[in-house]
Amino acid sequence: MINEQLEKIREEALKQLSETEGLDRLNEIRVNFLGKKGQLTGILKSMKDIPPEERPKFGQLVNEVRAQLEKEMEERKAKFEEAARNARLKAEVIDVTLPAKKNKVGHKHPNTVALEEVERIFTGMGYEVVEGPEVEKDYYNFEALNIPADHPAKDEQDTFYISGDILLRTQTSSTQVHEMEKGRIPIKMIAPGRVFRADEVDATHSPSFHQVEGLVIDKDITFADLKGTLAEFARQLFGPETRTKFRPHHFPFTEPSAEMDVSCFKCGGKGCRFCKGEGWIEILGCGMVHPHVLEMSGIDPKEYVGFAFGVGLERIALLKYEIDDMRLLYENDIRFLNQF
Repeated sequence: MINEQLEKIREEALKQLSETEGLDRLNEIRVNFLGKKGQLTGILKSMKDIPPEERPKFGQLVNEVRAQLEKEMEERKAKFEEAARNARLKAEVIDVTLPAKKNKVGHKHPNTVALEEVERIFTGMGYEVVEGPEVEKDYYNFEALNIPADHPAKDEQDTFYISGDILLRTQTSSTQVHEMEKGRIPIKMIAPGRVFRADEVDATHSPSFHQVEGLVIDKDITFADLKGTLAEFARQLFGPETRTKFRPHHFPFTEPSAEMDVSCFKCGGKGCRFCKGEGWIEILGCGMVHPHVLEMSGIDPKEYVGFAFGVGLERIALLKYEIDDMRLLYENDIRFLNQF
């Protein structure tokens, strides 16, 4: 009777295996017949009802059936896996004659290109690049730069306040104050970064833009050092034939102060549309550091002197690439940016 059950299990298993068409169904058959609770395992539990002398023969028959079913399942499994692999290879075939997909790689923004060039020029002259906080105390942004609360210059720059004495910086000169307070002299640095002012948006103004401020503090520094440094900067940035011109000006934190013009690199100073017929282009402000600024930062103005300068990074980018509207730098129009 038990032998008939064993034969019936074998025939049923082989029948199901012949009809199966996938690995999932094959696994179900394995569990149903060969698993811990499978039919073949269940029939082994009935060996206690078989006379002891017949048990070895019965056990041998069960093992033969198990071996036959396992072999058949392995053959089926190999067949299904090969079919699946062939189907996947067919679906994933690569046609090497097709044109390659273009890999779109971004490039640097005009502001970034201009900044890296400015940094390269000044680091080549021994300057250190120093970064400072964009959220600044009123003291560092105004007071320490000789701009007290009642100074007219503060009215022009009073800007985005976070609290009574915390604001978004209006100039990167505040970074220079932090460096001067450290007392590590000599100082030879530039401070690039984003600044904020309550300006109306137009072709030449924005409430957020970038500056590069420079500072040198040491003994025996003169205005001639300032002029020579900035003249060399202009030649490296705009070409070896570039000339410079300094005009008297006023900045609260420098005395004397000046604005620097460069000869038009389009017409060589003859006058053209680019320089509005003047032959010169205003580029930056500069001057000798005011003695009061040195004193407030703990530096003895009788022993040390220095000069400072500041240039708008966007202005350099606009001039260098002959862009006539500052807003183009921030609109992120890919048709515009792809030109650089």
